[in-house]
Amino acid sequence: MAKRRTKYWLMKSEPDVYSIDHLERDGTESWDGVRNYQARNFMREMAVGDLAIFYHSSAKPPGAAGVCRVSREAYPDDSQFDKKSQYYDPKSTKEDPRWSMVDVSFVEKFDELVSLEALKRDPKLEGMRVTQKGSRLSVQPVDKAHFQRVLKMAGAKTKIP
Repeated sequence: MAKRRTKYWLMKSEPDVYSIDHLERDGTESWDGVRNYQARNFMREMAVGDLAIFYHSSAKPPGAAGVCRVSREAYPDDSQFDKKSQYYDPKSTKEDPRWSMVDVSFVEKFDELVSLEALKRDPKLEGMRVTQKGSRLSVQPVDKAHFQRVLKMAGAKTKIP
């Protein structure tokens, strides 16, 4: 059986809620609270070893802050069952959970944030979802060439397969 190729992603988090610094401190964390079906479906496509750009959203400025690796494939998001959680979903059941999460592990924090403006200005990133007007998905695929370009812009040490 052929080995699956590594896929590349961009995962957004508000840094005041959970930042690349938090992930560096924690090592590994669950990526929970995703409540968009398309973003959830992308997470369900993830496999252990896939790499993601850790992106700070709703920040001044927003941008790529580092790299994380998928360390556990999609499984039911516990917060959907917790009535005290802001992510509680009364229509979701343990037998048929609507929402998933993955675990991610810290790989690298960029020395400098690569701002959304810098991403938009780079012609080599044309077509990258996050640079598109109205791109609000918190989890989205990234082409390998775009992923490599962001790493280069960041002066990252991470090498990709």
